[in-house]
Amino acid sequence: MNLLLAVAAAAAYAAGSVLQASAARRFGTLGALAVSPMYLAGLAADAIAWVLSLAALRGLPVYVVQAVLAGSLALTVLLAAAVQRAMPRLRDLGAVAVLVAALAVLAFCGREQPAPVLSGGAQWSLAVAGFAVAAAAGLAVLLAGRTDRRGLVLAVLAGLAFSMTALAGRAVTVRDPLPLTLAEPLLWVVVASGVAGTAAYAAALRRGTVAPVTALLWAVEVIVPAAVAIPLLGDEIRAGGVPAAVLALVAVVAATAVLAGATPE
Repeated sequence: MNLLLAVAAAAAYAAGSVLQASAARRFGTLGALAVSPMYLAGLAADAIAWVLSLAALRGLPVYVVQAVLAGSLALTVLLAAAVQRAMPRLRDLGAVAVLVAALAVLAFCGREQPAPVLSGGAQWSLAVAGFAVAAAAGLAVLLAGRTDRRGLVLAVLAGLAFSMTALAGRAVTVRDPLPLTLAEPLLWVVVASGVAGTAAYAAALRRGTVAPVTALLWAVEVIVPAAVAIPLLGDEIRAGGVPAAVLALVAVVAATAVLAGATPE
């Protein structure tokens, strides 16, 4: 069930990426972009994907969910090609096939496991890191016009912000009754990093093209959470599955690197 939630989130993210990129190309100011129906539809798709991904994170390791969500890049390229009535290159289609195969391997290597219970110190360390990344991404949005003409720095910071969203979403303690969860700092990391990542991604799309920006975003989102979640959150890999999982993660990153050069925009 959690794997299906992650796949549905990936499809929603792909639709949101193409809608936001199309809107970003049509409107010259952030104000006009913010009220564009196309951009708002893209945000709505992202919001649905975000909720679905957070639900999936409660029962699956971060590295599995993030890798599945990275599969949205393949759909993004294919959808962008359809919108622009352009044929993807053969190597892009090959990268899509590799990405799908790698995700299947990761889905096998991972297994359903409950969200971890972190110590107080680990929770606060993750919270401080999350708020710091969110602040850096927000500052970059304000300074991007002078320092990041291609949107690549913004894409990296958006990826880091969304990585913190995933890590905090996996680690946050859901209390009973539910309103008590509002006192959890990691809940506010989810909110702050999610907003900062969305703003940084939108600004990156206004400066760069959808495939490179989205590819870089997802490469960061695959590598960083996997590197952090396994030692910090105790996410496990199926017995004997470490070599296959590592190779699959490398394949995901390699496929995103190929898809970064995809021509349809």
